[in-house]
Amino acid sequence: MGAMSHQTDLSALFRRDLVRLAQEIEACPEDLLWKTAPGVANSVGNLALHLEGNLRHFIGLLLGGVAYNRQRDLEFSSTGISRAELLSRIQPLQDLVANVVAGLTDEAMNNEKPAGIAAPGASTYQFLLSIYGHLSYHLGQIDYLRRTLSGNSAIEFAGL
Repeated sequence: MGAMSHQTDLSALFRRDLVRLAQEIEACPEDLLWKTAPGVANSVGNLALHLEGNLRHFIGLLLGGVAYNRQRDLEFSSTGISRAELLSRIQPLQDLVANVVAGLTDEAMNNEKPAGIAAPGASTYQFLLSIYGHLSYHLGQIDYLRRTLSGNSAIEFAGL
């Protein structure tokens, strides 16, 4: 598999899971967005804000040069943001992240990851795999928490 396939494949995976993230937020009752379950530290809303901050910082800013000032503490302490506002922050990530990843050159994918990043692997490609795993991990948490709090079953995603 050539390096260009890596960009295309990762771009498609990020887009797919960011669409899923928006679907999870849409499926979560508004009054449960900021609730937690016993033994669970973060709400659906806080996990969504954390993913936004992570992706805007590491992919948008560091790899794509898109200005962003991350305030990580607010990702976990903010509450009461409406579903519509959360969606207005999450939905643009679908294009931002997918386009930055798809636009990386083969050379950029094989280059050392951006400085100051404590993530497994040495290359940008390995770094992106780590970031994708982070997205997937928290997306699973969001789905499980939403179903636990609401009693609603899993969302059926097209194309699985």
